Amino acid sequence: MASSSVNKLSLWSLTALVVGSMIGAGIFSLPATFGRATGGFGAIIAWCIAGGGMLMLAFVFQSLAQRKPDLDSGVFIYAKEGFGDYLGFASALGFWAGTCIGNVSYFVLLKSTLGAFFPVFGDGNTISALVVSSIILWGFHFLVLNGVKNAATINTIATVAKIVPIIAFVGVLIFAFQSDIFMLNFWGSPAAVPVTPDLEHLNDYGYAGHAAAAIMPAQEPESLFSQIRSTMLVTVFVFLGIEGASVYSRYAKERRHVGIASVMGFIGVLGLLVLVTLLSYGVLLRPELAGLRQPSMAGVLEAVVGPWGRVFISVGLIVSVLGAYLSWSLLAAEVLFSAAKHKSMPKVFMTENKHDVPSAAVWLTNITIQVFLILMLFSQYAFQLAIELTSSLTLIPYLLVAAYGLKLAWTGETYETDKRDHRKDLTFALLATLYALLMLYAGGMKYLLLSAVIYGPGTVLYIMAKREQRVALFNKTELGIFAIVMVAAIAAIYSIATGIITI
Repeated sequence: MASSSVNKLSLWSLTALVVGSMIGAGIFSLPATFGRATGGFGAIIAWCIAGGGMLMLAFVFQSLAQRKPDLDSGVFIYAKEGFGDYLGFASALGFWAGTCIGNVSYFVLLKSTLGAFFPVFGDGNTISALVVSSIILWGFHFLVLNGVKNAATINTIATVAKIVPIIAFVGVLIFAFQSDIFMLNFWGSPAAVPVTPDLEHLNDYGYAGHAAAAIMPAQEPESLFSQIRSTMLVTVFVFLGIEGASVYSRYAKERRHVGIASVMGFIGVLGLLVLVTLLSYGVLLRPELAGLRQPSMAGVLEAVVGPWGRVFISVGLIVSVLGAYLSWSLLAAEVLFSAAKHKSMPKVFMTENKHDVPSAAVWLTNITIQVFLILMLFSQYAFQLAIELTSSLTLIPYLLVAAYGLKLAWTGETYETDKRDHRKDLTFALLATLYALLMLYAGGMKYLLLSAVIYGPGTVLYIMAKREQRVALFNKTELGIFAIVMVAAIAAIYSIATGIITI
């Protein structure tokens, strides 16, 4: 692909790619998702873990951008450089597949949002919803084919537009925030807790119809660790896109902008995520939050200001989802193109059109998304499944990036003549690696096995690439890894067929 000055992106455009990629469907689902899982205290701990871990990963991306400026293909190329061809391929495949399924989750939530106003869309699983989603999908497909720079410009505009309702939501909730409600939610206790007697103050802020949840239901006690664990894959999902600037590093006007954009975008998004989550605990009780229809942010604002609040947030979600979809489509195509360029994917994905866009990669990405959209017609829990499977798939590439940063710092490579930041980089990379491992554990075996269903059979693309080059497929270590992945894939398919795993 061409890298002329026409296609170069500024620091703010790179930052917008990061923010645009990270702020999508996830932030609009946080109030109900966290309300079902934990209280305010657990949410604070969860965001400290997720924010700290992802910040370490952002620092690793920043360090690698500076120390390995020749590696300009982001997530995929770090894994290949550090751990060989097969794990490099697996990183590219996992990131690409996670992006495709993530885009499906965007469409599911988009259709569910419209379903609140137009019953023909239902919960996003009707034929009408499929037709509209398909039209949007292929509309963006041809937009992307017309040029990466044009699509990136539209994404920058969409990023600004979608942040406005989120900031407005935060502003309204700051004024509506009730400390007594927040304290009732704080410990996440499942014991029956009566609502504060002063219910009149709720109506001062436009609350209506919540008296039915005046008593928090009594349940069996759930440990704080279990509460926090149930939020982990969701926190990963809302941070996906942090690698956006790194993937597009070769378009940056200045190389140093890559790391700066990653950290700036991350910090801004983290602040919004925390505020949306914690402020919601100060206006509705946990049973009310847990019972909200997704996008639950719309329900929270409706409870505070009335019906127009749901409309306002729903419009913001539509803009957000469309902008994030555009960002993720760009990321997915770029990773396939880069993998083919570095001989880890079939060379067909290097095919470019007259606009220097990897057209074959774009076509495969959107055909795959279309197939998953059709399959979603038969899925009962499509949104939750898509979120958690996307997170699990993408954690593998993130783990390999963090591990590569750790490998460089541990061996001292690139630090021979410049020992500045050596110890700091080692610490950041170690913490990022441990965080990725913790998230995989928190996600549970189910999603690791489901990920193997994609990683295992998907290896056929790697085999095709190696056949084109007429070289050996695996070394001994890679063959062992492939065997483990295939065993896991077979176990997952068996578990789905017998009902052990439900999807």
